[in-house]
Amino acid sequence: MFVKSLRGLRWSSRGRLELMIAIYIACVVMMNLMGAKVVPLGSIGGMQFNISVGVLFLMPLLSVAVDSICEVYGKARAWNVIKSGLVVIFLMTGFAALAVAMPAAERFTAAPAYDQIFAISVRFGLASLVAFMASSILDLRVYSKLRAYYGERKKVWLRSGASNMLGQLVDTVIFVVIAFYNPGMSVGENVNFMVGIIIPLTIVKCLLGLAAVPFVYGGIRILKGKEEVKDELRVHTGADANRPAA
Repeated sequence: MFVKSLRGLRWSSRGRLELMIAIYIACVVMMNLMGAKVVPLGSIGGMQFNISVGVLFLMPLLSVAVDSICEVYGKARAWNVIKSGLVVIFLMTGFAALAVAMPAAERFTAAPAYDQIFAISVRFGLASLVAFMASSILDLRVYSKLRAYYGERKKVWLRSGASNMLGQLVDTVIFVVIAFYNPGMSVGENVNFMVGIIIPLTIVKCLLGLAAVPFVYGGIRILKGKEEVKDELRVHTGADANRPAA
């Protein structure tokens, strides 16, 4: 009965857009709250490769949401969504810094762990803010430029894949430099350490970005709705041209 009622739900075009934006903002929040945890990927030649759970599961969803909104509603609307995400990161980072700076009550025994976790999140939040802004702007500009060049509904896979890969590369480099640069180490040591993170992380991000390309078509279908997609197919296949006039 419950499943049948869900199937009977009908979302307006505005409702579908708001749902996509909610998914985007939720991913931004989860990325900054839980994305610092890394999981092992394996080792090659004695070098251990790890990846953030946020990058593994959430970054592809962020790209899918932005590309889908850009495709259906245009660059201006997608840019507004990105700015909303930046505001969320800024507010979360600022409040984390405030929460860590305030003294804890004696009965709050988890204060050391709380401060340790959220103190780290402040630096990671700043790194994420700068990297997210730069990569999102690049992703959106590349996607919109290719969209204008090839026209609507053409080469969606190309512009989504290209914009995702370039955005992921910029995001990785900026984030790793800000989050992991250690002033107590020499420049050479820092470079070696950061390159060991940037290369495997960029490769994994690009692969995840390519794997997410088919989901952009799904996002476009969600935003446009089944009936609008059917109407566009009729126009492109010439079905309306053969239909007798009323």
